Amino acid sequence: MEVTLNKETCNALLTLQKAEATDRLVYLRMAKTEKHENHKAMLIEIAEDEAKHYADWRKYTGMDVAPNRLKVFFYSILTVLLGYTFVLRTMERGENKAAAAYAALEGSIPELNAAIADEQRHEEMLIDMLDEERLQYVGAVVLGLNDALVELTGAIAGLTFALTDTRLISLTAIITGIAATLSMAASNYLAEKAEGKPHPLKSASWCGISYLITVAVLVTPYLVLAEDMYLLAFGIMLISCVVIIFAFNFYISVAQKQPLWSRFGQMAAISLGVAAVSFVIGLLAKSVLGVDIT
Repeated sequence: MEVTLNKETCNALLTLQKAEATDRLVYLRMAKTEKHENHKAMLIEIAEDEAKHYADWRKYTGMDVAPNRLKVFFYSILTVLLGYTFVLRTMERGENKAAAAYAALEGSIPELNAAIADEQRHEEMLIDMLDEERLQYVGAVVLGLNDALVELTGAIAGLTFALTDTRLISLTAIITGIAATLSMAASNYLAEKAEGKPHPLKSASWCGISYLITVAVLVTPYLVLAEDMYLLAFGIMLISCVVIIFAFNFYISVAQKQPLWSRFGQMAAISLGVAAVSFVIGLLAKSVLGVDIT
């Protein structure tokens, strides 16, 4: 059956060709590092389907299209940093978009119905794969992250206007942060063990690491800026706090399909609210106690 394409349909197929070529490489790279044999087989099967779709569209366009190498590299880095669940959720969104693009062309290309069915099957296969170990410890990460943001943001805010010296503030914050990290990790371990959870040490490790990383990010402005630049350090610390909250909630919103903005707003309001109260307490404490550090 000979099909004549108009320019618009041809361009749409070229766009789909590029997407198929790109996704094929992403799935193949993920398959190389996947240890679960069934998941590896699923990824290879999806990659082969993408290659078949590419060949189908090439018959009509008569042109080869290079994959988006930057996107392939970006997804490869994301897999290492954030895990395959985050990347597969993102890829799942891509499969949904591809299915919508196919639907828009339905009736003009004979192979479209089969391609739409494949994309829907891919989505189901990707959902079946989403069981990454690190997501089992999201609760521990949330505990460590949230506690660090609330406690340290508040403590540093109070210290900033009580001590007015970045060196003293950073020293006090580091000691407080390390002590709090060990305390939080130990508490999480004991709680998990008391509840009979299978891996309390792993949970405690995730909790402690997330707490310690947050401490390091919040304290860094005070370590790198001059002693009298405590106000600038405080401002950077608050911005870092908001960025951490957004990045974490964005990850959770994609990996677990949770709402982004409501969770982000809640965490940001709590952390910044505690910082504002601590700011006032720091000023009052300095004034009432008559402390003057020069």
